[in-house]
Amino acid sequence: MKKRRAGVVSVILVNFRGADDTIESVRGLRELDWPSDALEIVVVENGSGDDSLDRLRSLDDIVLIDSGANLGFTGGCNLGVEKSSGEFIAFLNNDARPDPQWIRAAVDTFATGRDIGAVASKVLDWEGEEVDFVDGAITWYGMGYKPHAGERDRGSWDQEKDVLFGTGAAMFIRAEVFEELGGFDDDYFMFYDDVDLGWRLNLLGYRFRFQPASLAFHKHHASMNKFGAFREEYLLERNALYTLYKNLGDELLDDTFSAALLLAVRRAVARGRLDSSVLDLRNPGDDADSAMPVAKSTMAGVFAIDRFVELLPEMTDKRREIQAGRVRSDRALMKLFGNLDEPAYPMPSYQEGYDKIVGSLDVLAGTDRRRVLVITGDPVGPRMAGPAIRAWHIAEELAAEHEVRLVSLTSVAEMDAPFELATASHHRPGTMTPHERWADVIVFQGNALALFPALAQSTKILVADVYDPMHLEQLEQGRGLTLRQWDSQIGDATGTLNQQLERGDFFLCASERQRHFWLGQLAALGRINAYTYSRDTELDSLIAIAPFGIPSEDPEQGRHAIRGQVPGIGERDKVIVWGGGIYNWFDPQTLIRAVGRLAERHDDVRLFFMGVKHPNPDVPEMEAVSKARGLAKELGLAGRNVFFNESWVPYEQRQDYLLDADLGVSTHFQHIETTFSFRTRILDYLWAGLPIVTTEGDSFGDLVASANLGAAVPEQDVEALEDALELMLYDDDALAAARAGVARVREQFRWSRTLAPLIEFCRAPVPAADRTPGTVSRPSLGRVKIQTRTGLRRDLDRAAYYLREGGPRAVLERYQARRDRAKRDRSGI
Repeated sequence: MKKRRAGVVSVILVNFRGADDTIESVRGLRELDWPSDALEIVVVENGSGDDSLDRLRSLDDIVLIDSGANLGFTGGCNLGVEKSSGEFIAFLNNDARPDPQWIRAAVDTFATGRDIGAVASKVLDWEGEEVDFVDGAITWYGMGYKPHAGERDRGSWDQEKDVLFGTGAAMFIRAEVFEELGGFDDDYFMFYDDVDLGWRLNLLGYRFRFQPASLAFHKHHASMNKFGAFREEYLLERNALYTLYKNLGDELLDDTFSAALLLAVRRAVARGRLDSSVLDLRNPGDDADSAMPVAKSTMAGVFAIDRFVELLPEMTDKRREIQAGRVRSDRALMKLFGNLDEPAYPMPSYQEGYDKIVGSLDVLAGTDRRRVLVITGDPVGPRMAGPAIRAWHIAEELAAEHEVRLVSLTSVAEMDAPFELATASHHRPGTMTPHERWADVIVFQGNALALFPALAQSTKILVADVYDPMHLEQLEQGRGLTLRQWDSQIGDATGTLNQQLERGDFFLCASERQRHFWLGQLAALGRINAYTYSRDTELDSLIAIAPFGIPSEDPEQGRHAIRGQVPGIGERDKVIVWGGGIYNWFDPQTLIRAVGRLAERHDDVRLFFMGVKHPNPDVPEMEAVSKARGLAKELGLAGRNVFFNESWVPYEQRQDYLLDADLGVSTHFQHIETTFSFRTRILDYLWAGLPIVTTEGDSFGDLVASANLGAAVPEQDVEALEDALELMLYDDDALAAARAGVARVREQFRWSRTLAPLIEFCRAPVPAADRTPGTVSRPSLGRVKIQTRTGLRRDLDRAAYYLREGGPRAVLERYQARRDRAKRDRSGI
């Protein structure tokens, strides 16, 4: 790959006949808002056979190439790129006029991501009134087209977007990407070569970005012949088959290619106004074996198919190479294809044949549903903890638009679901490989990336769900270990998360606080860089807030699960529920003490812990559980005012427990884990319409206090907690106000709303701006090494810096300033 000049744009102009338009285009390029020293104009005189070459030699500061023969648009452009030297290549028809911002707008677009491989300009007619190109589409039989060509431009197409291809009349591409693609396919000569290039670029994982601010105007001269002449028809038919055969994946190619051949034959016959019935043996006529008049338009289609047959071995080799290197599926590109069902030709007999082929062979049955793999480390079944619950709802919401497979790394019970369920085992890492191959997008949480090489090495779009800062959890969870073990456990969790943050294309967190925290860690790893910031200064395209959620349907109680069911809890008792497990970062002891004090005045108060034994067998019972049990017994509250449910409540039955309660509670210690935590159990309280009493200091503590959902109290303050419990249980006005606040706030936590950023991302998933498509690497990976230079080496570095930034004068000024400073130091001033 040749070395190219950074920041330089090489504009390729191919001259076919008459140099007037080309000369005018060259002059226009020199008037653009773009530095002349960063512009290279390459003109290819493409075998015009007139005086064009002599006239073009009169132009200054261009690279002029004599092709020696007509190479077509395809060969002429390839030759121009070969002789160019810029980092970016621009193609401009010699009868096109660029807007002053044509180059600058395109180059700025490249800065928004390493995955932006090419930029499509907006192209209008010469007067700027009608559309030439604002979008590209392709038919199911391989013909590219411009769906809005000829429409009036009313500013309706002024939004950036991804497209399948740009028009060769005005577009840009990174030179290194053009070379990686092998340029335009020389077998095309002209027509659909730009479609083919864009399709191959997208298959490699790059994006072709339509940039309306990069504007050009086109005269719409005729090309080689009047459109519709048999030579052009031959190229259109042949190149459509080339494009389809090379680029379409195996599954869709099997479904469509034979139909495309049938349609090409029907199109050829219809153009020649022929009727196959002339060969019917039942029809009388001239049976002599003599010539039958056939239009050249008909033979153009026949010869196009024959030429495809002739080049089939070469095309098959190209197909193998393209398919082997593709990183995006047909499903991922389907939205870029546009309207596949476009007959294009108005001939009645052709339309009839088109309808028969489409209807009989079902060629438009290809799906645009992407395949999304969702991975959780927890068991999926009737009894699920927070990670599995979240993964389940992610899968459920995405299944409305995509094919979804939920994979547990532990176990899966047989359950009804609108998505596929499966397992993979970290003891057998290969069990993840078929799931990774199946997916277009992978959403994962926990340790999955560290456990499975197939995920770590995947070039698919990876969404890391980091709603659980597990390295902060280890600060509390590992307290009972030796210092060395504790530190190692924290380090392992940090390394696991750093791997995710270095590789992920998109991240989900649970709150604004968490987002600030993760932005800091992402910045430390180099993920907040020129590429990610250029794409989106708020970095919403890198990390989004997607809290835990609640179902769209309000809970309905099927039976009493606590009142009158748990020995010691009556139907009229005041029930406080602790949803979820008891972990070391929680503070059930302060709660038990507060309930004991409250019970001295209100003997009907009951505290019920919903779950003690975690459904994941790999999660051990924590020290906080035994301490809570011991304190309840010590205070004489166990079985009288405090109750422990030793099993885990089935997920589909949790509402029976919640709706038996008067109040939901969560108490924890104030530390770094608290600051960035998101207590998912509180969402269940919101879902059930329960007032909430919680410890202040985390996101939900702030919400409970600000939205009047109950009460938020200081940590380990038994008296304040006792007062809050009493207020929420026995003060009717306070209770009514809290319930009203809960009813108001809970709507914002429906799963359909909390997961909206992920749903939107999966509609158009793209690699992170700083990841090179088709790879797992990025320039910012790894630790930044800082080398401190001293002495002569440092002086030379600084001199080179000032020379580069300000020229010789800046170097002299810095040298003089340094001498003056040294003189003052010596004199003691």
